[in-house]
Amino acid sequence: MAQLRRVGAGLAVLALVVALAALAAVLLAGPGSRMGWWSFRTGLTVVLKWAAYGGIAALVLALIALVTGGRRAIAALALVAGLGAALPPLMFQRTAKSVPPIHDISTDTDNPPAFVAVVERRQGASNPIEYGGPDVAAKQHQAYPDVRPVTLSDPPARAFERALAAARAQGWEIVAAVPAEGRIEATDTTRFFGFKDDIVIRVKAEGAGSRVDVRSLSRVGKSDVGKNASRIRAYLSALGS
Repeated sequence: MAQLRRVGAGLAVLALVVALAALAAVLLAGPGSRMGWWSFRTGLTVVLKWAAYGGIAALVLALIALVTGGRRAIAALALVAGLGAALPPLMFQRTAKSVPPIHDISTDTDNPPAFVAVVERRQGASNPIEYGGPDVAAKQHQAYPDVRPVTLSDPPARAFERALAAARAQGWEIVAAVPAEGRIEATDTTRFFGFKDDIVIRVKAEGAGSRVDVRSLSRVGKSDVGKNASRIRAYLSALGS
C-alpha cells in the first residue's frame, strides 16, 4: 500500500509538470506567432494540438494519482491545469469544424463592398482581395443566414457619420473614410494571434433612409473560424442600437 502511494505521489508530480508545460504552450501559441517564433499555422496545428494532448495526458495521470492516494493536493492542481490546457484547443477545434472553411463574409454577396485603400496593406497576404463568388456566398448563407445589411432611417450623410463612429467604437484602425463614396475601410487585429482582418463598410441611400453593408476579409487562413461573421454581427448590433 505504501509503495502504491509512492507511485501515486510520483504520478501526481509528473501530472503537474506535464499540465503546466501544456498550459504554457497554450498561452504561448498566439504570442509566439506574433513574435515570430513560429508561423501562425505552427501555432494552430502543432503547438495547440500538442498542448491538448499534454493536457489530456496530465488529466489521466492526475486521476490515477488520486485513485492511488498519492499527493492529492498536487494531483488536484494538475487536474485544474490539465483542463485549462486541454479545453481551449479542443473548443477551438470544435468551432472550426462547425463552420465552413471560408474567410470572406459580406452582408451583400451579390455585390460585395469593394476594398480600395487597404489593397496596398494586403501585399503578401495569402487570401486574395477578390470575392470568391457563388460558392463562398452559398456557404455563408447556410452558416450565417443572419448576416444581412442594416437599413437606417437616417439620410446617407448622417448614416455615414453613425457608421464611422460605430467602427471607431469597435477599436478598429480606420484606414479610409470617404463620405462622397459612402466608403469606410478599417483593419482589426485579433488579440491572441494578432491576425489582421480588413473591413469595408458601404453606406448608400435606400428609400427615405440608408442601407449599410459590411464586408470582413481575413488576410491569412483558409477558415476564419467564424470570426468575420461575429465581427460583422457585433458591428451592426452596435450601429443599430
